[in-house]
Amino acid sequence: MLEMPDQALRELRMVEARVGSTESHHTAIARLRGEAFRLKRDFEEGARQFLVAQYHAPEDLEISIGLAWCLKRTDRLEEAIDVMMSAYQFHSEEPIVLYNLACYFALASDKVHALSWLGRAIRMESSLRELIPDETDFDSLRDDADFRLIVEERKVESGESGVE
Repeated sequence: MLEMPDQALRELRMVEARVGSTESHHTAIARLRGEAFRLKRDFEEGARQFLVAQYHAPEDLEISIGLAWCLKRTDRLEEAIDVMMSAYQFHSEEPIVLYNLACYFALASDKVHALSWLGRAIRMESSLRELIPDETDFDSLRDDADFRLIVEERKVESGESGVE
């Protein structure tokens, strides 16, 4: 949280030495290590730590998102999609899960799935639309008529059509 990953890793080593290795502590420490390595941009080690945490807590959404995020950045996009599909099984009501799936399918050049997940995510949480202009994962779809229709359709529904 303080963007001090090296300090966090040192503190986690000390905490682990003090509290031992119960399953709940081990899961929490692995998740925090994953976050620290993600901040350090060591996505391989971040993915390894998130995998350890996910083994003990497969339903934890933060762990799944962190793991998929690291997998994406280590060119393991199919695995990232699998992780988010599993997360969807536990968190189908969380729009960010659907949005992330849309991003990953867009990167995988799977337009149909990308647009399907994106449309559903926006219907669940219209504020996600605000992320789209800066989301580089959608760059391959920016000029696509179907993509623009989904984004513009949401603008019209929310009263931002610009027509007076």
